[in-house]
Order: sequence, then C-alpha cells, then structure tokens
Amino acid sequence: MIHNILNEMIFYNQKDALRINHALKVYSFAECIIKNETTDNDIIEIVCLASILHDIGIHMCEEKYNSSSGKYQQIEGPPIAKDILIKYYENNEIVKRVLYLISHHHTYDNIDGLDYQVLIEADFLVNLEEEKKSREAIITARDKLFKTDTGIDILNSMLL
Repeated sequence: MIHNILNEMIFYNQKDALRINHALKVYSFAECIIKNETTDNDIIEIVCLASILHDIGIHMCEEKYNSSSGKYQQIEGPPIAKDILIKYYENNEIVKRVLYLISHHHTYDNIDGLDYQVLIEADFLVNLEEEKKSREAIITARDKLFKTDTGIDILNSMLL
C-alpha cells in the first residue's frame, strides 16, 4: 500500500516538484534507516507512511497562514494525511501513530520512539543538504538530534 500513498502524495502536490522530491528523499532515507534499525514490520510501515506524508500540510499552511512554518505544518498536515490514509487503512493504531508523527515532526523534545527518531533524522538529512547548511550546523544537528547508528553513518558519509 506504500505505493498508493506515494501516488496520493504526488497527486496532492502536483506541479510542485520540489515538495514531491523532498518527500521522496525523506522517504528513501527513512526506509533505509528503519530497515537497518529494526525488523518490526509495523514500525517500518509507520515510518514509511509518515515520511511520505510528513509535509503534506505545507500548501494549506501557505494558503491559510502565508507561511510554511513547521508549527503550522504540524496543525494542518494530520487532517490531510488522515483523508489520504483512510482510503487504504482502517483508522487503526498505525494511522493514529502516523498522524501523531506528522503532528510532531518539527518538535524535537520528547521523541518517544524509534519511528519518531527515524523520521526526524531522515528529514534532517534532506533539509541539511537542501539548505546547504554549514559544517558546524551539520555537526550540531548530528550531536543533538541523531541517535541511530544508521542515521549517523549516513550523515557522516553524505555531509561531513
């Protein structure tokens, strides 16, 4: 069903190649990290779904608030994601957790699970590169936020 969610995200963001590509990159890193960190299929599925849909609320934020600020994404993203997810999933624990992650993906304290950690790391990997952050900013992000061996290895290999 992941491919259905990918298609929905692409269709929702039509004509916005930057956002589509961002989501695809975050998804790729998230899948790579989570599959190296666990074999729990539910957690893998949650991470994949959340990473695909993590920024789904940006267009609504720009429309409503004239901003793509993370605080607004955390508000506007979950209802849009829920409308997409319930086409393919019952409103079960996986959907609830995905919506929780989307509603917290710009909140870096109280990271309460491997799925949350991986989403943060994957998003940071992409954002650090896309925003051309300095070496110092990359090291600070790694030291403060990265916890998984795989995420740290990718960051070091790719950005340092």
